[in-house]
Amino acid sequence: MYRIISLVLLILPLHLFANGKILATPGVSQVEGAAGGGLVPWAQLAGYATEDEIALSGFCSLATVDDFRLDVCGAQLNLYDRVEFSYAEQNFEVNPLSLTLKQQIFGAKFRLYGDIVYSRWPQVSIGLQAKTVNTFDVPTALGARHDKGVDVYLAASKLHLGAVAGYNLLWNATLRNTEANELGLLGFGGKEGNGSINAELSAAVLLNKHLAVGVEYRQKPDNLGLKEDDWQDVFIAWFPNKHVNITIAYLNLGAIATIEKQQGWYLSMTGTY
Repeated sequence: MYRIISLVLLILPLHLFANGKILATPGVSQVEGAAGGGLVPWAQLAGYATEDEIALSGFCSLATVDDFRLDVCGAQLNLYDRVEFSYAEQNFEVNPLSLTLKQQIFGAKFRLYGDIVYSRWPQVSIGLQAKTVNTFDVPTALGARHDKGVDVYLAASKLHLGAVAGYNLLWNATLRNTEANELGLLGFGGKEGNGSINAELSAAVLLNKHLAVGVEYRQKPDNLGLKEDDWQDVFIAWFPNKHVNITIAYLNLGAIATIEKQQGWYLSMTGTY
């Protein structure tokens, strides 16, 4: 059902909902359901809702690297530019073992301060992501302690108009407290730890009002002692209008479950109303 809802939101030709913000400022959809970049949740809330509007978004994403594939679909609700609720369902295909791991993520994000364009200081938001992995046999065999976990993060974002040779520059910095192994797809906690605070960074240059290019970096814990690597990407995001955006990225995910050099591509599409 969640996939049907997401796909309907991607193509539905509505013009009745929020459109009060500058094009591209909400970012795109993150693989755990929040608004932001592909890998990192940003301080912005999903959609273009202002303080007297509601925004509804749906997205689907695909990440494919040498030995793994991640499919994600979900939805986001922005209430009056104050709170964002999100849901995402992940299907993670492990090609060497011919199996699929599944995870559900419920998220909430609260804007604490500011606006990425108009306030002097960065916009700041606090968020959480409650995760449940539904296929726990593999995580248990690898040493994971729990099939559920809650990530808590604090994000700050700012858009600087004309900052780079006349182009707009957007940056985001996020601190996340998490015990998730590979986003939670390999469970939570392990013999080497039960959580840590990790940094996540994003930067993008808007070449024009429709096109942005940028990079992301996501630090990750190593609770299982499998040398879980940090994640990186280089992305291009296209915003033809306020109702749809498309992102393509090159991924460098390092080692996943001791299988090294996981590199590949990411494609995501979001519909917003």
